[in-house]
Amino acid sequence: MSKVTVLGGGGWAIALAKVLAENGNDVTIWSAVDREVEALSKDRENKISLPGIIIPDSITVSGDLAESVKDSEVIIMAVASSFVRRTSNALKGLISDGQVIVDVAKGIEDDTFRTMTEIIEEELPESVPVVLSGPSHAEEVGKRIPTTVVVGCKNEKTAEMVQRLFANNYFRTYISPDVKSIELGGSLKNVIALAAGIIDGLGYGDNTVAALITRGIHEITRLGVAMGGHRRTFYGLSGMGDLIVTCQSKHSRNRRAGELIGKGYTLEEAIKEVNMVVEGAVSAKAALALTQMYEVDAPIIEMVNAVLFDNKSPLEAMDQLMGRALKNEYADIRWE
Repeated sequence: MSKVTVLGGGGWAIALAKVLAENGNDVTIWSAVDREVEALSKDRENKISLPGIIIPDSITVSGDLAESVKDSEVIIMAVASSFVRRTSNALKGLISDGQVIVDVAKGIEDDTFRTMTEIIEEELPESVPVVLSGPSHAEEVGKRIPTTVVVGCKNEKTAEMVQRLFANNYFRTYISPDVKSIELGGSLKNVIALAAGIIDGLGYGDNTVAALITRGIHEITRLGVAMGGHRRTFYGLSGMGDLIVTCQSKHSRNRRAGELIGKGYTLEEAIKEVNMVVEGAVSAKAALALTQMYEVDAPIIEMVNAVLFDNKSPLEAMDQLMGRALKNEYADIRWE
């Protein structure tokens, strides 16, 4: 049995805490929000982000960060991506050398373009950052619906330890050393999922969504490879797998926000209606800046940004995408 601390009180934090507790670990959920700590302690449930999933009595809920992480063998960073740096900073002086921190937040910091494990490594150089990602909605994991994810770490033994920590008969874990690609796939798919929602809001059909997913993974892969990632990883669980589920699932907050935008909502109105963090809106600007920095053609990412931040109408964006110059699907396949 390991002592594990889950930082964050949202749906994903609770679902993973439940997995870890059911695997026989001593689990604490920490939240920086006093009213959230009170509600989770009293109701044993997050009625907003994960209704119906009861937190087992064996899990401790706390608002005391120092006490929560004391003697913890593994810390799970399950706060929203915009709070990863702040939370990492708060851990300074509270952890020891070699502390394993598993990030499960998906995003790219919009001013530094750093991934979440890069932020953790920068703020806590004594830690060993790990990423866990893949097609894994909290609503289904909380109900023990079979799910498969990938654990990424530069250290193989640490990756294997985290793999064993989470694995059970409904939560299967793979491992990989390709941390960069895993994080980029998990972040960039949220931008494409906003586009999938916009398509739904406009009333288009399965053909359009299938095209978007296929061309979307091309954009993600082109950018990821340009940034030093491995192409195959983007066609795995954290790339294509996560992209499919986020673009098509009723549980996807990014797809839902996009759908509202397609129906005429502003970004601010859509986020308010979804009432949860829409990570794609946070990552979109960084994704566009990275495509420009690495000179990668990414028309979908470009149009999502134009709709979100430049008042381009979704219909105009779609017309512009469909009207682009015709080309080969794979330019490296030669005619005989």
